[in-house]
Amino acid sequence: MNELRSSPVANGNGAAAIMAVAAGCLALGIFSLAGDASPAAAALFNIWKPTGPLSGVTTLAIVVWLATWLFFSRRWTKRDVNFKRVNLAAAIMIIAGLLLTFPPFMDFLQGK
Repeated sequence: MNELRSSPVANGNGAAAIMAVAAGCLALGIFSLAGDASPAAAALFNIWKPTGPLSGVTTLAIVVWLATWLFFSRRWTKRDVNFKRVNLAAAIMIIAGLLLTFPPFMDFLQGK
C-alpha cells in the first residue's frame, strides 16, 4: 500500500519577507534621522520638492525593503529557517526603526 508522507514545507520565503519588512522599517528610521539631522542628507533625499526629503527617505526605504526581500528569498527559498531568531532580529529592527521616526527620540539623539 502506498503511504503518503508529508514533507516539511520550507519556511524560508516567509522568513525572508519578515526580515525584509524589518530591514525596510529600520532603513526608514535611519534615513529619517539622517534627513532631519543633516542638511546635506536632506538635500540628497529631496527627490520631489513639494514633499521635501521625505520623498527620498521613503523611496530609498522601499528600495532597501525590496533588495532585502530579494536577497533573503534567494538564500532561504528551500531552507527551513529558525523563526525564533528571525522574529527576534525583526522585532529589534522594527522597534529601532519606530524609535528613529519618533520625533522626541530623534530630538534626543540630535541633542535638541
